[in-house]
Amino acid sequence: MSGSYTFTMIKPDAVQAGNIGGILNMINEGGFRIVAMKLTKLTKRQAEVFYEIHQERPFYGELVEYMTSGPIVAAILEKDNAVEAYRELIGATDPTKAAEGTIRKKFATSIAANAVHGSDSDDNAKIESDFFFPRLERFTAEGESCY
Repeated sequence: MSGSYTFTMIKPDAVQAGNIGGILNMINEGGFRIVAMKLTKLTKRQAEVFYEIHQERPFYGELVEYMTSGPIVAAILEKDNAVEAYRELIGATDPTKAAEGTIRKKFATSIAANAVHGSDSDDNAKIESDFFFPRLERFTAEGESCY
């Protein structure tokens, strides 16, 4: 997946606020192709495993609670230099510092409720994508399985 794919989640706050369509529209307008997508709700254990990299941080418990508070939309996105391009599209974690025209500037309400997750590296994009999607759920533009 190196270079061409990234992973995103539309977080519970943005789903609850009815922003799925607006966020997906910005993703499409940003030149990304959706390879896989699902609406799901994380269990406490799934959120603990997904965010285990943060388990020693003081916000870990609150993060797990927040991410299990409602449905999320998980997706794999395709584009050249996908991780970097998507990080630019979503903007800074703090929406007050996010650039105009970014997803977080438009849809996030706080640092904690920042609307979307985006992978921070090609390695993490693969790990995060594999967490949510078996290979049979990933599709090319022609509708064939990616792998």
